[in-house]
Amino acid sequence: MTRLRVFSEDNPQEPLATHRDAGAVAEGLAPIGVRFERWETRPEIRAGDAPEKVLEAYQGEINRLMAEGGYQSADVVSIHPDHPDKAAMRTKFLDEHSHAEDEVRFFVDGAGLFTLHVEDRVYEVLCERGDLIGVPSGTRHWFDMGPNPSFVAVRIFTSPDGWAADFTGSDIAGHFPRLEN
Repeated sequence: MTRLRVFSEDNPQEPLATHRDAGAVAEGLAPIGVRFERWETRPEIRAGDAPEKVLEAYQGEINRLMAEGGYQSADVVSIHPDHPDKAAMRTKFLDEHSHAEDEVRFFVDGAGLFTLHVEDRVYEVLCERGDLIGVPSGTRHWFDMGPNPSFVAVRIFTSPDGWAADFTGSDIAGHFPRLEN
């Protein structure tokens, strides 16, 4: 179930607020400029499907979002529990970083944990099937796909070059909860 938990940056043990309703999640993220929406999913699309099939199934929604945000490209990332590089891929995203462009993800299937660090607050967003999150450029964050990842996500970019991170060097991510399957 989709969830937003808000923490003080110096207390990762006790959330200040927890929201499980998609509307409340969107309202909780709006003040920090994070876009959160629920999209209808296609039951025929699952982990392991070819990227072309996924993009074709959601082309209308992707085109609308690209026109609204000036985005230039979209791709698909699909990770399953048997992926041979899952541990290395998980580690790549676990340290706090930011991007020079928005990070927009639509979860077609499965789940992932986005954790955002804004001023003195940490916003932990459990995204699941049907969730779209848009993290503004420059927002410090990290992402956890769990030890046995299982998700398919459409990634939407301003730059056709795709994902590029600027790591902060902070160890804050190591103090907050991880996604455990």
